[in-house]
Amino acid sequence: MAEHIGIDFARIAISGVAEPTTRAVAVERPVAIEFNGIGYAVMMATPADLDDFVTGFAFAERLVTHAGQILDVDHVEHSEGELVRVTLVADRVAAVAERARHRIGESSCGICGIENLEQAIRPLPQAAGNSRASTEAIFQALSDLSAHQPLNRVTGAVHAAACCTAAGRLIAVREDVGRHNAFDKLIGAMLRADVDWDGGFALLTSRCSYELVEKAALAGCPHLVTISAPTSLAVERARACGLRLTVLARADALLELVP
Repeated sequence: MAEHIGIDFARIAISGVAEPTTRAVAVERPVAIEFNGIGYAVMMATPADLDDFVTGFAFAERLVTHAGQILDVDHVEHSEGELVRVTLVADRVAAVAERARHRIGESSCGICGIENLEQAIRPLPQAAGNSRASTEAIFQALSDLSAHQPLNRVTGAVHAAACCTAAGRLIAVREDVGRHNAFDKLIGAMLRADVDWDGGFALLTSRCSYELVEKAALAGCPHLVTISAPTSLAVERARACGLRLTVLARADALLELVP
């Protein structure tokens, strides 16, 4: 499935003159995810890197603890969307069934569809390791990121999530229309390749919402950097789990959360 398609528009200038133009538009499609035959979620996503996506999503949902617990991923393309059938090892099926009981709806955000507050705000592990990244490294990664966003360069409509070394070198980047999906794809790619953070950081082209903090903590990421502002719950969760948090990271300045 293509990641972007051409759409015809009329370009209207301030003078009122209109002329036809074709614009590349990012593809957004429903992606239905099944685990061992159990319908679990329908996400609105860019239909690329779906193996990475479902791996990171399963990890963020605490259905698996490592990529080796995913035995097979099968893709079925429908006119309405994508169906991804994931086969987990037998001893993880109970976790799927338990978690599915608490999901009364299917949504791409972290809390919608959760039946009770205990399931919505679950305890997080303490942030693993320490980030060695300097502010100079963050500025370097910010400067280099656009060169690693081919889909956004064409469409201007997708988020990116990048794994950066402590020196600010980008070693993996994933894109998606959803900020949380992009991060799931990145985490899934790292799990499948057995790559860890090694004192580096995650750089996300989005606001810092609480579910991104949670994904970072669960993935053992010691430092989360976002280009936009945080929410109050994101700050609260980052402080609770000891995650280093940098927000409003722009070319000329950034904000570092005081622990």
